[in-house]
Amino acid sequence: MSYIVLARKYRPRSFAELVGQAHVVQALSNALTQQRLHHAYLFTGTRGVGKTTVSRILAKSLNCVGADGLGGITATPCGVCSACRDIDAGRHVDYVELDAASNRGVDEISQLLDQAVYKPVVGRFKVYMIDEVHMLSTTAFNAMLKTLEEPPEYLKFVLATTDPQKVPVTVLSRCLQFNLRPMATETVFEHLQTVLNAESVPFEDPALRLLARGARGSMRDALSLTDQAIAYAGGHLGEAAVRQMLGAVDRGHGVRIVEALAASDGVALVRTVDELRAQGLSAAGTLEELADLAQQMAVLQAVPQAIDPTHPDAAVLQGLAPLLPADETQLLYSIALHGRAELALAPDEYSGLVMVLLRMLAFRPAGGAAASAVRPAAAAPIVAAAPVPAPAVAASRELLRTSGAVSKTTVPSVAQAPSAPPVRPEPPRASPTPMAAPVAAPMAAPTAISVSEPAPPLRPAAAPAAAAETPPWDDEPPWVREESESSDGARPTARNESQPPSPEVVDAPQAADIPAPHPAQARWLATVQQLLAQTKVTGLVRELAWQAECTGIDDAADPVCWQLRVERESLRQASHRERLQAAMSELLGQPQRLEIDVGAVTDSAARRDVAARSQAQAQAERVIRNDPVVQQLLARYPSARIVPGSVRPR
Repeated sequence: MSYIVLARKYRPRSFAELVGQAHVVQALSNALTQQRLHHAYLFTGTRGVGKTTVSRILAKSLNCVGADGLGGITATPCGVCSACRDIDAGRHVDYVELDAASNRGVDEISQLLDQAVYKPVVGRFKVYMIDEVHMLSTTAFNAMLKTLEEPPEYLKFVLATTDPQKVPVTVLSRCLQFNLRPMATETVFEHLQTVLNAESVPFEDPALRLLARGARGSMRDALSLTDQAIAYAGGHLGEAAVRQMLGAVDRGHGVRIVEALAASDGVALVRTVDELRAQGLSAAGTLEELADLAQQMAVLQAVPQAIDPTHPDAAVLQGLAPLLPADETQLLYSIALHGRAELALAPDEYSGLVMVLLRMLAFRPAGGAAASAVRPAAAAPIVAAAPVPAPAVAASRELLRTSGAVSKTTVPSVAQAPSAPPVRPEPPRASPTPMAAPVAAPMAAPTAISVSEPAPPLRPAAAPAAAAETPPWDDEPPWVREESESSDGARPTARNESQPPSPEVVDAPQAADIPAPHPAQARWLATVQQLLAQTKVTGLVRELAWQAECTGIDDAADPVCWQLRVERESLRQASHRERLQAAMSELLGQPQRLEIDVGAVTDSAARRDVAARSQAQAQAERVIRNDPVVQQLLARYPSARIVPGSVRPR
């Protein structure tokens, strides 16, 4: 007798032998026991998870007559009656399997449905099993809809597909759908142990774990790989032979990579990649092994008792878990996952692997020699009004539309909090870094300005060399250290909570007053304001007016000549100048002429808008910092701070 492959030899023949699909087994078993049988079933799932196997077991359950020939519908087919043996052998006349991948036309489906009008020949039910049903043509699906919805009482449909998204919803709604899940690695491992013990093939557990991982949830693939491994290893499944056959990366390489990352040893990382290249191991497999290792480390860090003491890698994981903090382990896992997609874009996969590993080393949060070289200084905080990004075009239009004549920007006063204890003067501090004054004067701005996004916090100054030696996990956050230091550098004693808090007034540096424009620029700003308020210019023409600086006006010329300076080349096109010139002529009631020069702009409507917003932001932050209630909170909670840019002017 010829050799039968393991996937066929150990195909389950009853629901009791089926592994990894308990939810499907329970539903079908209860339906068979209670005689609540649907007329059409749809089994979905990836390859090798048991769709055809479940179909055959279901057909045997419907047609089994028992060993004595007197049985009925059952959830436990006997396997010895003629119906069970014929279905297992694939020769039962009332059980028809149709491969839709090779019989996808309407003619094949019509021929099958023509036989549905005849009752079963020897069995209790006719069972039509259509595999890969999503491959049927649209006309074939339409041809079977009526029969699928109202089949004869003796006919059962069983459909199987790996891609249910391609099955029409009209078919899905007529079927009872079961999703067969991919097998868990441990389930595949245990089943392989059972099969090899029955085959009397010696094996090593690490070798079976490699095969179970390589199957990726498919039991048929696992058994096929086992057949291949038995032939490759000469009848003894050892870890080294299976790893070489699969081209799998040894866990020792992943362990060395994690240890090198923990030690910030770039030389060791590159050396490990050279070893992988010399052994011909896959870069994608290395990252997969690294991601699996990081996942197990993260589980061990979060739930130490979750690890199985009998797991072969338990000792290795317990030694690796303390090397990296939990956040760096998560970063390692994320970079390993995303790095696999980048390997195809690299010049070769090993150079891509080197870059992914060096990225892990470079992106270690607050760790490594590079991060410890720059430490925030233990000096007074730098308080400054954070810059605000340039306004959007819509915001600028609203700004000019609601403003009056050119005037200084004002901010509404903030309602004062209830009376607070007397204000204690603040101890001397280092001089704050002054904010650079705006280079241009303001144009008209509304009395209330809203900033949609907070500005990013200022970068702290570099710390002295002594501070760099302090480990990051033993250091306090900069705002705790800054606020807890007294004027002589000593740490203050703990405050008695029963004593009333003593607020401190912090004066943020005020934004410099925006200077008034020269007469020509003032006329230009007023004209731009009217143009935008009346929506006479749009698009790039509007940007030209918004960003141009007027250097002079010749009223004696005919027509009146405006000298403008513009930086951006895209705004200096003749078509934009002519459209702006026409709009100004219509607004002022007489011909106007524009002459545009190239040069750096120091004063424009756009720059004044930025300066006005910056001034309003600084004023709002100053009001908040000097508020008595805020000062009480800061005094009561030393670690509290006001996030720069989080204050919004009303």
